[in-house]
Amino acid sequence: MRGALSGLTTRGRCLLAAGFAAGLCAIVLNERDLLRVAAFVVALPLLAAWLAQRARIGLHATRMLHPSRVQVGSATDVRVELRSAGRLPTGGLLLEDAVPYALGARPRFVVERLPRNIVTVLRYPLKPVMRGVQQVGPLMARITDPFGLAEFDREMAGRSRLVVVPRVVALNGLPSGSGMGSGDDGSIRLRAGQGEDDAVVRPYRHGDDLRKVHWRSTARRDELMVRVEERPWRGGTTVLLDHRLVAHRGSGPGASLEWAVSLAASICVHLHRYGHQVRLVGDDGRVLAGGPGGSGYSDAVVLDALAALQPSHRREPAVGLDPGAGQEVIAILGGSTPAVVDSLVRNRPRGMRSLAVVMDVGAWASASEDPAPDPADAQRLLSGAGWGVVVARPSTPMGQVWQELCHSAGNRGPVVRTEVG
Repeated sequence: MRGALSGLTTRGRCLLAAGFAAGLCAIVLNERDLLRVAAFVVALPLLAAWLAQRARIGLHATRMLHPSRVQVGSATDVRVELRSAGRLPTGGLLLEDAVPYALGARPRFVVERLPRNIVTVLRYPLKPVMRGVQQVGPLMARITDPFGLAEFDREMAGRSRLVVVPRVVALNGLPSGSGMGSGDDGSIRLRAGQGEDDAVVRPYRHGDDLRKVHWRSTARRDELMVRVEERPWRGGTTVLLDHRLVAHRGSGPGASLEWAVSLAASICVHLHRYGHQVRLVGDDGRVLAGGPGGSGYSDAVVLDALAALQPSHRREPAVGLDPGAGQEVIAILGGSTPAVVDSLVRNRPRGMRSLAVVMDVGAWASASEDPAPDPADAQRLLSGAGWGVVVARPSTPMGQVWQELCHSAGNRGPVVRTEVG
């Protein structure tokens, strides 16, 4: 009874108080008719509370998402099935499903009457505008009696997982040169290097570790040379995504980070389409998808990894000795200072293809955000290191950025434009 009384609404509590007051007056005035009325007034909210509490026990609900994995901007259909298995009829139901702000407003339904042992289906669409792994639910029900004297809340269904992957833009063509990421170039390099030292060397730069000096090359070239790569070249393409928070501007779906993630997803899917092996790496050097196991060559694995990707709080990238780990590199860079660019290209062999999309993140910034580094500085330094570079702005379509990036690798021949049925 205490639990039932806790569900009384303000109207029910006022009616209950009025009934007790009328009963007290009936006793004082010795009015039996007034006492009967008082007894009815007291019993009505108590009965309503008991019935509403009993009705919620037999309620069951299930939620299904179709599909449970969608792209940003696409819709998913949510189906909620309600069923009442109790012996008492269910009165009015107010249903509200908890939905994250990135998925839109919370849907609400009013069910006037729920028949026993008959499934009632409710549907509503969700159109996410932000990538991420979202949780839909729980589904809460507010059960009331017809007079509005009592109400009870109950969790009807738990949480359902919805994976929102980044938007993928169709791209055309490949960077110029043969064997981009296919591994053919790697086999050629390995055969060409038979009988030679497999170390990759470059001229000494200020700050290099003297323990990496390659004395044989130094003696042969009469110039101090350092070892930068001791592993044979492996076929494939490394897509390096700069997701540092400090390197991006803007917020919500229009942030520069979301644009960069969408471009990385588009490039990975595009290269997979042509059978290329792709390795996706973050600015901290962590492999997000791809690798020796080969499972990362699936589009689903790459997109799921990008859906769950969170901004990094590093001030500078930490990609290790060679950001490509012996593979060709396509880097997607946010706002980068000269020091960041220098750390990226310092140990990157000049003989290997290296491409970069430098984002003009200042074009994404709001008036209240800090100024962003000038992309022209990063472009100049990368070009001087032998990289193919393109500057991207929000007004430039991704397809055009990709075509310009293909042209930037023109030192190996014209762009190969390939169309698949």
